[in-house]
Amino acid sequence: MRNAFLALLALLALLPLASCGKKGQAAKNPAVNQSEYSYEEAVEQLNSKDFTLIVGLDASFPPYGFIDGETGQLVGFDLDLAKEVAVRRGWKISLQPIDWDAKDAELNSGSINCIWNGFTINGREDLYTWSEPYVDSSQVILVRKDSPIQGKGDLAGKTVEAQADSSGLKALQSEECAELRKSLKGIVEVPNFNQAFMELQAGACDALVIDYSVAVRLMKGSDAVRMLQENLTTEQYGVGFKLGNTALRDQVQETLDQMHEDGTFSKISRQWFDGEDVSIQKK
Repeated sequence: MRNAFLALLALLALLPLASCGKKGQAAKNPAVNQSEYSYEEAVEQLNSKDFTLIVGLDASFPPYGFIDGETGQLVGFDLDLAKEVAVRRGWKISLQPIDWDAKDAELNSGSINCIWNGFTINGREDLYTWSEPYVDSSQVILVRKDSPIQGKGDLAGKTVEAQADSSGLKALQSEECAELRKSLKGIVEVPNFNQAFMELQAGACDALVIDYSVAVRLMKGSDAVRMLQENLTTEQYGVGFKLGNTALRDQVQETLDQMHEDGTFSKISRQWFDGEDVSIQKK
């Protein structure tokens, strides 16, 4: 009996050590913190069968990444691209919806190892290690169909909405839009584009600044909203990795290049953009 009791104590003493070992392994994952490894060591880890590409995304950003209302599944253009990259590289994949405002904390902690969801490069060039840009994205202005607003100049004294930390909000806050911003009654930040679109339809705001492709998708279900012919800005999307994580970026980019060359990229694009290829053409 005494021997059994001593054996139990020994087993309990080992449990914290096992837990610490797992935590240490995660902290030194080259896909999270390449600085602790050489480039070659990081590549070796990425080439193992155990690697998982953990994609951080905003689950309310159609058609790039969103929850399908009928199936409840995460779907979208960027998610299909990520899945194809994972298949070709022999990686596992995990699609991880995140609070968009907390994306940097998620990336730096290793909860995700890339941000791939209509992620704008412009203005963030030095904050992440980037893939090459793959989509041009204009920021457009939506108003109600019966609105007298015809151009940016008509927004003076009006309330404009944009998603928090979105490309549209950053455009409104940019130096380029300083005069326009001063003329507005106010800029309202909302958690997601779906809410902003509903509020525009309901008359809670006068205009909405939003990505062109997202606007087209949302407008399909409504005849109460129209798009101004004058764009606010034009930007580019890329895949964002933790700053310095060049090994993972290089492998993703290599596979995206192959998908451009064999037509897979264009095929996926046409499936999500009504037959259009929205990709930036490779030279």
